[in-house]
Amino acid sequence: MGYGFKVIVDGDFACFTRPEMKVERVSYDVPTPGALEGLLKCVYWKPAIRYVIDKIVVFNPIRFINIRRNETKKKVNFGEVKKAMNGKGGSPEIFISAAEDTINQRAGMLLRDVRYGIEFHFEMTGLKSENDDDTEKKHYNIILRRLRNGQAFRQPVLGCREFSVKSLRLVEEFPMNEISPELMGDTDLGFMLYGLKFADGGVPVNNDWDAPVFSDSAEPLFYRPHIVDGVIDVQKYRREMRC
Repeated sequence: MGYGFKVIVDGDFACFTRPEMKVERVSYDVPTPGALEGLLKCVYWKPAIRYVIDKIVVFNPIRFINIRRNETKKKVNFGEVKKAMNGKGGSPEIFISAAEDTINQRAGMLLRDVRYGIEFHFEMTGLKSENDDDTEKKHYNIILRRLRNGQAFRQPVLGCREFSVKSLRLVEEFPMNEISPELMGDTDLGFMLYGLKFADGGVPVNNDWDAPVFSDSAEPLFYRPHIVDGVIDVQKYRREMRC
């Protein structure tokens, strides 16, 4: 196992979408490991490392809220945004007009008032896109510094991009006495999405790290965890993942 960390995240809302619910956004009761890996990548990420979630601590009672929200059918063209950022032109109007575009109203069943403890470590992938001095110690020190300083190159989110993390802090130990009494006992969470296994393995299909093109082809990985006294021992269940 590589270097490990423990962080606590808080948020007003979260949505870890169940894939079987199709159009409507319905959240799992707890975060998926894949969603938390994405949250951590907002703090720091390089091709040379991958995050591995070991434990998830759920502090607050699991509460849902139902909302309706408007969604546009279009999205901004990323290629045009990159051109504009690099000074290579691009569309003069890189935006979406909600008044002119087609709007779909969808229901959402979200989690509210969430607080999670995330115990994780990182492992080396063997992929190096910049130089040959990639070491575990180097990445550990960068992650540690960024977590201590509250730094992130992208806003960390809880499942969906519109549900931002309110606070993220590094801790030595989790305050287990703050876990809600409602979460005591052993609860089978059923089959849950663990994450996605991409066909490209993290390597650009065009073998160009300067202008990478990645495959969108992926297969889902599922696991069947229990939450015991507010804690999901992800490491214990990882070997039971099913695709």
